[in-house]
Amino acid sequence: MSAALWTLNAGASPLIVNVPHAGIYVPPEIRAELTPAAQAVPDTDWHVPLLYEFALAAGATLMAATHSRYVIDLNRDPGNAALYPGADNTELCPTRSFHNQDLYRPGAAPAAAAVDQRRERYWAPYHAELARQIDRLRQRHGYALLLDAHSIESVLPRFFDGRLPDLNLGTADGASCAAGLQQAAWTVLSGADAYTAVANGRFKGGYITRHYGRPGGQIHALQLEIAQRAYMDEGAPHAWNPLRAAPLIKVLERLIASLLAWAP
Repeated sequence: MSAALWTLNAGASPLIVNVPHAGIYVPPEIRAELTPAAQAVPDTDWHVPLLYEFALAAGATLMAATHSRYVIDLNRDPGNAALYPGADNTELCPTRSFHNQDLYRPGAAPAAAAVDQRRERYWAPYHAELARQIDRLRQRHGYALLLDAHSIESVLPRFFDGRLPDLNLGTADGASCAAGLQQAAWTVLSGADAYTAVANGRFKGGYITRHYGRPGGQIHALQLEIAQRAYMDEGAPHAWNPLRAAPLIKVLERLIASLLAWAP
């Protein structure tokens, strides 16, 4: 059962591209508890594995969740600690959509015991495999690189004012990776003239970036949150836009090349 929680293409380079929020599957017993609008899983990181598919040829490992973040959020602290204290945070098992609408039918939101069960059934196996992949590459190369890949609607008043920059690099304010690696990534992103970019702005990196990023232990983690307007049609049916995506993929190709060219 665990293998169905993710797809994995294991590469030989030091880099893992991890996509925790692209899954759309919701088990039937959970789907029945969701509202009709939530059953369409609108808060998905749509098409992100497709954006990074090219990285396989460069030897990157690509791991992606198959289950929706509505089942459990793989990028949240297992104890439900807030990522951004004082801000509006989503939970380990979200109960409201990004547009602040209830995800569950009245009285159907998961109680603490149900959250615990989901954590053990879905969250724990995924993280065990991610940790195993990181350790595999660190043993092989002496270090491992983790790029946590995300996307989000560009206008979400619940979380930020105005329009989100296109490319949002997060390194937990520099704590999750070596300074030289952050600079290599930032040089590429800030130099992409067709896009706006920010480092450690609204999105500084979620649980995965902060937990696994241990520069002293030669695990270097970064998060890239991409505004969905940069590569797709925002809103249902969330269509991939190849004309919009093509120039973005060129930027991501340069980003991956810069990460692989770096060494501690």
